[in-house]
Amino acid sequence: MKVKRLAIITTHPIQYNAPWFRLLAQSDKLLLKVFYTWEQSQKGATFDPGFGRKIEWDIPLLEGYDHTFVKNTAADPGTHHFKGMINPTLIKEVESWKPDALLVFGWSFRSHLACMRHFHGKVPVLFRGDSTLLIDKPGIKKILRRLFLRWVYRYVDYALYVGTNNKNYFLAHGIREDQLVHVPHAVDNLRFAEPQDSYERQAKEWRDKIGFSNSDLVVLFAGKLEPVKDPFFLLQLATAIDRTDIKFLVVGNGQFEAELKEKAHNDPRVVFLDFQNQKMMPVIYRAGNIFILPSRSETWGLAVNEAMVCARPVMVSKKTGGGPDLVLEGSNGIIFENGDINKCVRFITQLADDRNLLRQMGRHSAQRVQQFSYNNNSDILIELLTNRL
Repeated sequence: MKVKRLAIITTHPIQYNAPWFRLLAQSDKLLLKVFYTWEQSQKGATFDPGFGRKIEWDIPLLEGYDHTFVKNTAADPGTHHFKGMINPTLIKEVESWKPDALLVFGWSFRSHLACMRHFHGKVPVLFRGDSTLLIDKPGIKKILRRLFLRWVYRYVDYALYVGTNNKNYFLAHGIREDQLVHVPHAVDNLRFAEPQDSYERQAKEWRDKIGFSNSDLVVLFAGKLEPVKDPFFLLQLATAIDRTDIKFLVVGNGQFEAELKEKAHNDPRVVFLDFQNQKMMPVIYRAGNIFILPSRSETWGLAVNEAMVCARPVMVSKKTGGGPDLVLEGSNGIIFENGDINKCVRFITQLADDRNLLRQMGRHSAQRVQQFSYNNNSDILIELLTNRL
């Protein structure tokens, strides 16, 4: 059987893709090369406007797979706009490598869209994106955008959709059912799961340090303190729950940080921690008993995967794209309407009063998330490349 050559086009190394690329590179059925279009990101730390600081991940992102950084001549390089990736040599470099298929992450950069258009009809073009229809608003702009996106997706042979909401998005924009391949969003399950005992011990030390006892039930939010994440919802929950044994842990930085701390300064049950890097996150998730993501707009919510691997029940808003796939209502968590304080209060107090149910839901989370794995995704992609293309 011929080894398939897969060229991947993506902007920059991220913690959610690097482990998958390494795993794919180990297959004897596949030869992989990643073309990074944000050349400037190879310097390491990049400024994240959501966190309001430079971020440099503390896990290896470039080891174990073939890659190159393509010259980017954009005047304002970055992922924040269409002209942030202008790579005059990209198509030539990819052609020189002679791929059997192309996998493009995101179309909304000049070079990525140009690649899709150039290679369509020459080699199969696979596409990876996680957009949803959850925040679509009716009107002329929606109609025009849908027409434009139908034109964009004409250059896609197969869309690797991440879940239910993403699938509906692709179908709405002209991708046919037979072009859709389910490759769900995943995290490095093994890294977050092991060593379980060590992580739990460190989490207890963290709880002791910040004044949480073993008997406290801790609701955890971890992410950017920005409007779209709605971190103020945590403070609303704290106000609605008049119990000293229920605590709230907010981990992250961002534009709302000072205001949140000011509003919560009289409530000792609410504790803030700065952004924590990847090596510490398996401990952070275990420092909480329940994880909450109250976002007003979230294409998926990979933090939910991470919390589930750590055997935590989860609470997600209906605007969280991964909710229907990750959360089985009443089994490992709840899905709530944005601003629905009452449902959230009932769930939190129920688990505070029934610790057996808390542990049972945590186990269900850990079991459910196993189907969202890099191993499964690798098998799916390799089967597509070897048997269908």
